[in-house]
Amino acid sequence: MLLILALIYQIRATLFLFTLAVLFAYLLSPAVDLFDRAFPNRTRTLALAMVYVLFVAVVVVAVTQIGTRVVDQARVLAGRFPEVIATWQPNPQQFPESLQERLVSAVRAGIMERTNQIVAALPNAGLKVISAVSNVLYIVIVPILSFFFLKDGQTIRKHILELLDGAPISNSLAGDLLSDINNLLARYIRALLLLSLSTFTCYVTFFMIIGMPYGLLLAVMAMLLEFIPMIGPLVAGTVVVIVAIVSPGIPAFWVLVYLLAFRMFQDYVLSPHVMGQGVELHPLLILFGVFAGAEVAGIPGSFLSVPVLALVRIFYLRIRRQRVKPE
Repeated sequence: MLLILALIYQIRATLFLFTLAVLFAYLLSPAVDLFDRAFPNRTRTLALAMVYVLFVAVVVVAVTQIGTRVVDQARVLAGRFPEVIATWQPNPQQFPESLQERLVSAVRAGIMERTNQIVAALPNAGLKVISAVSNVLYIVIVPILSFFFLKDGQTIRKHILELLDGAPISNSLAGDLLSDINNLLARYIRALLLLSLSTFTCYVTFFMIIGMPYGLLLAVMAMLLEFIPMIGPLVAGTVVVIVAIVSPGIPAFWVLVYLLAFRMFQDYVLSPHVMGQGVELHPLLILFGVFAGAEVAGIPGSFLSVPVLALVRIFYLRIRRQRVKPE
């Protein structure tokens, strides 16, 4: 077991690549099934080809319409942020007087101490994400791997069950585990996409209403950080509040109130509804998984921490039910 764990750690980059391919396949599978039912007398390959062409078209439109504007806003923010911080004076109208004396002064002191780090982190975070998206390896390999997962998913499941035939684990238990894993991953990745799109839509709408500078950049950053549980939304909200505070004419207090109200709605209304059952994890366990995953594999580890913990929970519950069933 120790050798297997050591091997898994050594090939963690490859495993992450295949995991992305599996999640991408779950993301496209509803559309593939829809096209497959629309052409019942054709092979599944035709449905896959049509979905991939549609997906590429959507990506091209999104990159041309949004990506270039996000890069431009990131460059402008990187150039103006040091100057804004150096000349910034707290605005009494942004916060009530009691909050201004404590919150605004504390934030400004922290920013002034580490201006260089913040300046490097804000634009570079967005540029690193864009650079990762433009990585040829992930752009090319992940869709190719996903194609085979979508095309031969049922065959792979059949081979796994045949491989476990005669093993200590029963075929019924193995089949139940595979079904649970399939439902969990499908529900999780689709819910995560809906939550990120919800974040982007709500942020862009609110930023347009109040005239927030760099609104598109901040909305895209919040959408991407939504994929990192708990820590990602906290970081995104902190950055938004800092930009609102140093931007003249922006009601930073109401920005903070909106962010808190949105997180309440997202975390306690929308997220439980779209996630459904199977991903119920205690917040302490999620925090442990996020930090532990970051130590093991960085951002990919944080991203995969929740589904990994949910899978461990599924294995535990299924095996426990199998053992207590005779009793």
